[in-house]
Amino acid sequence: MRVLATFRASRRQPWLQVAKSAVATIVAWLVAGWLIPGPLPVFAAIAALLVVQPSLNQSVAKAIERSVGVVAGVVIASALALAFGQATWVVLVAVVAALAVAWALRMTTGTSNQVAISALLVLALGAATPDYALDRVLETVIGAVIGFIVNLAFVPPVALAPAQRTVDALGGEVAASLDRLATALGERQTPAQLEELMLTARLMRPMVQTATDAIASAAESLTLNPRARRRREELRRLEATLARLGPIVTQVIGMTRAVYDRYDTGLAEEPTVRAIAEQLRRAAHDVRRVMRRTSAEPGDPPTQSIPALTSPLVIGAPSSGHWILVGSLLEDLRRIHETLAESAD
Repeated sequence: MRVLATFRASRRQPWLQVAKSAVATIVAWLVAGWLIPGPLPVFAAIAALLVVQPSLNQSVAKAIERSVGVVAGVVIASALALAFGQATWVVLVAVVAALAVAWALRMTTGTSNQVAISALLVLALGAATPDYALDRVLETVIGAVIGFIVNLAFVPPVALAPAQRTVDALGGEVAASLDRLATALGERQTPAQLEELMLTARLMRPMVQTATDAIASAAESLTLNPRARRRREELRRLEATLARLGPIVTQVIGMTRAVYDRYDTGLAEEPTVRAIAEQLRRAAHDVRRVMRRTSAEPGDPPTQSIPALTSPLVIGAPSSGHWILVGSLLEDLRRIHETLAESAD
């Protein structure tokens, strides 16, 4: 299974991506072969195949990377072939020289590999004359341009739906964690229940990272995309929601940790703690209200759109020795209130 995991993705790439890659490769092969008679248009086909990426922004970057790598590799291979001929050792020296030049120029790993591969192909597939080298450069440019055009013609999908799902999942888990914490404060808990409460709360951290990565992918998919203009506002709304949920996640984990560390069986009898539990349930309601606004779902009942955590909880001194825990919970609850109040503005 570990061996399979090294070359298998968690899910298949979309059929549209496969179709675009196939179309771009075939068209580049035919066009380059027609415009530049001679050797098989291998460089054009490879360029087109590499340039077709999930987003247009990535296509532009890959086209530049491919073109720069080919030009550098062809120049290095042609110079060495003209100076020393096409012996086997010249091919090996060309590969080493290409990698050394790429390292000296601080090229990216992809560009460095492309320089070496291009030098190897030039010496292996044909006579490295100036005309041959120029034809391979033009062939690469043709393939890169065709790959970009195909990617533009079949507009890459906007990756906002996965980002929306991850943010919704995070918001739902934040609200559920607040409810679970409220239940733990109002009912006696066993050590196993407290351990589960803590572990479940910590799972929100990777969810935040997943949502962050999904939003970054969504922003990438909108770059240079013709459909981006009318979807920018949706992306900004997701970014703003995640920015509000992030601090709440920190506070909820901190509150859960405080309860885990300082819990005793008499905590549920503390009047102040019961009041805090009620405030936590109201905060969970308000988190769900924020998520409904983000999802832009019409038809919400009026009572569900009204904030429940309308003002911070103000209490006197606790009636027992739980004042450290109560103070910690109140401070985090105040911060949650401020964050939710900002989202209501």
